[in-house]
Amino acid sequence: MAEGRLVIGTRMYSSWSLRGWLAVQLAGLKVEEVVIPLAGGSTPAVKEATPSGTVPYLEHRGARVWESLAILEYCAGLAPRLWPADPVARAWARSISAEMHAGFRGLRMAMPMTILNTFPGQGRTPEALADIARIEAIWREALLDSAGPFLFGGEFGAADAMFAPVCCRFLTWQPDLTPLSQGYVEAVRNHPLLRRWYSEAAAEPAAWRIPRYEAPQP
Repeated sequence: MAEGRLVIGTRMYSSWSLRGWLAVQLAGLKVEEVVIPLAGGSTPAVKEATPSGTVPYLEHRGARVWESLAILEYCAGLAPRLWPADPVARAWARSISAEMHAGFRGLRMAMPMTILNTFPGQGRTPEALADIARIEAIWREALLDSAGPFLFGGEFGAADAMFAPVCCRFLTWQPDLTPLSQGYVEAVRNHPLLRRWYSEAAAEPAAWRIPRYEAPQP
């Protein structure tokens, strides 16, 4: 029996929904998934369904949680393994997750998430490339310290959930990456939860597609 619900947007486009969904799945919460097709801007159905007018939104055992990072922290409260056990590593993981949550606007604007498409060579604005350089620096430090394949070792965790949509963007837009970064992107894409997300995105109705994300201009 479901113990609540998770409201998400179109899987193909909603990077924040992916983060919240991954957190819920990793923690093993039993919730009903409610998918609202996004309109490419303000979506009235989302405003009606969630306190903040954004997705994702989680209701679970009386808790009402919105914003991906807050959902992730709620889930980690029920499943502490989502963060590294070591306090130093945990602080590090939280820091890079918060940086991901708050920044990288250049990448978000130039290379939006549209996971079933490929647009190699496009979106390489100076702002996006600067963001990519910073992301690769974050990944390199974590992966070399942990020996991978995920940011803090052998298990996919909270920090990986925060960066998973970046991996999706890189698969679509195919910027030049170091071999280390490329290996991490492939490890995330091959995780069972990402395979499931891609499969469910492919099954969404064609009517949910947003033209400007399907054929962006060079």
